[in-house]
Amino acid sequence: MRARGFTLIELMVVVAVVGILAAIAYPSYQTYVLRSNRSEGQALLNEAAARMERFYAQNNAYPTAISGLSIVNNKTASGSTTVLSSSGYYQLSMAVNGTGTTAYTNNGPYLLTAIRSSIQTRDTICGDLTLNAQGVRGLSNNS
Repeated sequence: MRARGFTLIELMVVVAVVGILAAIAYPSYQTYVLRSNRSEGQALLNEAAARMERFYAQNNAYPTAISGLSIVNNKTASGSTTVLSSSGYYQLSMAVNGTGTTAYTNNGPYLLTAIRSSIQTRDTICGDLTLNAQGVRGLSNNS
């Protein structure tokens, strides 16, 4: 009569199968997380563009510093010169024509860039997200 239960060989086979499945699934999961975090960068760019246009409508000029956008969230204090997305995966950078060495000269008066930070720096497929005054989206520093 055979004893009930699992043999050591059967347990080792199950552990090996689970290990192989985990080795395949984990990189896919990481890629999925990085892809889903890109929406936060897009939201940051859209909010900044709306605030740029609102500032222009009120002052007939674009702001020359990020603090002029008055973006406040749980990662950014009021009047801060550094604007982060809501979870801190992206940092906002802006270049406005005629404001020094960072002036943007192609396709419009300003260029907004969501620069990867935190864990999003691992996203080498997409890179940093850009949005210009004409609504053209693009990528930079993708390698």
